[in-house]
Amino acid sequence: MTVMAAGVVVMFLALQHLGPALAAAGGRGTPGTFTAERVACIQHPGHEQCSWFGRFRADTGEARQGQVAFYGSERNMFTPGETVRAFDTGRSGHVYGPGGSNEWVAVALLFVAGLGLVTWPFGPRGRRREAAAAGKATPRD
Repeated sequence: MTVMAAGVVVMFLALQHLGPALAAAGGRGTPGTFTAERVACIQHPGHEQCSWFGRFRADTGEARQGQVAFYGSERNMFTPGETVRAFDTGRSGHVYGPGGSNEWVAVALLFVAGLGLVTWPFGPRGRRREAAAAGKATPRD
């Protein structure tokens, strides 16, 4: 049961991000501009992950509250004060460039992993464990 519960949680988390991820893949959302303010980078062994933070203003003139990160940004992508086209998919704290993103792939893989955890107890190994717990012998699948 614990494996199934974990699978349900993983699927729930994936579903929460599915809408914005699909919108980002298709370049859909509220169009506007992103004004870069600062970059933050984290060093990993052999890799650096950077994000530019700034302000988003929709083409309608409405400004999004607080700072947002420009998805997929790199250290030298902007200079502070630079403004570029972007769109807001509704994902908390992020906006995307005109090229969108492939973030949906990770969300889909997360959902499939959750589905695998939910169905795990119903597979051949799960049935063997269940039978063993009940004291019945089963042929190996």
